[in-house]
Amino acid sequence: MTEQPIVIAPRTSLRWVRRFTEAGSEQDITRLLAEMAGEYGFRGYLLAVLPASTATELLPHVLVTNWPTEMLRSYDDAGLILGSPVIRHLRGSTNPFAFDVVGTNHARVDGKTEIAINLFRQYGLSRGAYFPAHNPLGQRGALAFAGDRPPLAHMEMAELNAIANLVFTRVVEFRAEANALVPLSGREIECLSWVSAGKTSIEISGILGLSEYTVNHYLNRATRKLEAVNRVQAVAKAIRAGLLT
Repeated sequence: MTEQPIVIAPRTSLRWVRRFTEAGSEQDITRLLAEMAGEYGFRGYLLAVLPASTATELLPHVLVTNWPTEMLRSYDDAGLILGSPVIRHLRGSTNPFAFDVVGTNHARVDGKTEIAINLFRQYGLSRGAYFPAHNPLGQRGALAFAGDRPPLAHMEMAELNAIANLVFTRVVEFRAEANALVPLSGREIECLSWVSAGKTSIEISGILGLSEYTVNHYLNRATRKLEAVNRVQAVAKAIRAGLLT
């Protein structure tokens, strides 16, 4: 991974900024991202909330993407997030950076280099770039574009970087508005947060000084409010709505 120097983007980026600003729904954002990815020669895009250091899966943190779902599930089944050089880089830098599936994954120290390389190659996502993003509330995320086109030029990096914060902010806002009618209580959010960190109900009860029955009550109520089928889906929905960081 090599960080790219930021230069002033040409007028073409203003066209995209205007279009994303005028988008009226999350569906409009996904349509524009797909169009933008195609215009730059990529197979697809991914917008995600930056996973916490305790996260063991990527999929619950994905906001919108047209990367294959089966690929993301395979990524999580293999536990690739734990040794990901990309995630590590995103946590430590706010600069956009290019990636190459071979060069980037040779920095892994978990012995899963070949697994990661083969997975991304299988779906034609061997090269691309990540653009760290944040919103006014301080929530962090990243916008990625990937495919098999040649590496981006510096000016192209600047053009794509110009819309990262805007896209992340708009999608998080749309999610927050959609969940405004089912607000979670502080305790419900707190319990979901510990579930996202891999804690069981018994462990959470000890951490919070509550009975296991009470913890399960908060978690079950949060799951119903979020219209989720289980706790895992409830955590994923809460993360995507910006309720958990």
